[in-house]
Amino acid sequence: MEAFSSKIFLIVFVFSFITYSIQANESQQSNTLFIRNSCSSTTYPKLCYTSLVKQADSIQTNRVLLASKALNVTLASAKSTSAMMSTLAKSHGLNPSEVAAMKDCVEVVSESVNELRRSIDEISRLSTSNFELTMSDVQTWVSAALTDENTCTDGFQEINATGNIKTIVRGKIVQLAQLTSNALALINKLANSHP
Repeated sequence: MEAFSSKIFLIVFVFSFITYSIQANESQQSNTLFIRNSCSSTTYPKLCYTSLVKQADSIQTNRVLLASKALNVTLASAKSTSAMMSTLAKSHGLNPSEVAAMKDCVEVVSESVNELRRSIDEISRLSTSNFELTMSDVQTWVSAALTDENTCTDGFQEINATGNIKTIVRGKIVQLAQLTSNALALINKLANSHP
């Protein structure tokens, strides 16, 4: 009798485990599909998807969490870009116009970091604040961050910088601007989804 109840317990356990695994897998697929579908409306859908899919379990199918995570990914990129730019600005071998352009970039990327931080703080209070007003502020700050990032690349275009420094700066700023653009698209979609 004891062997029989052990077998029953084992069968129930295995069945429960398989059911849980199937449900978890379906949930994961649903979360991943939500991110893929949401990212399809951005300007850079592949970058959007790859930057957010690792966080599918925490985002689930929540538009607010999706926008918030997109902002956090963008802020992390802005911080690393800002640190890299500060280091590059102090490097030797830059001509005076490159030094000036680098300093301008450091300043505008730093402003971008602050605007993204404000956006994250504001969106975290979305459930306790006026939705329309909060979303309007977030849209304004993320748009300003994108403008700042474009200002940096414009500065390097104007001085006709060549070589390694221009390639490095352009690569980092372009990726940051693409992340910011995607975050803004997801924020706009969130703003438009509210009744």
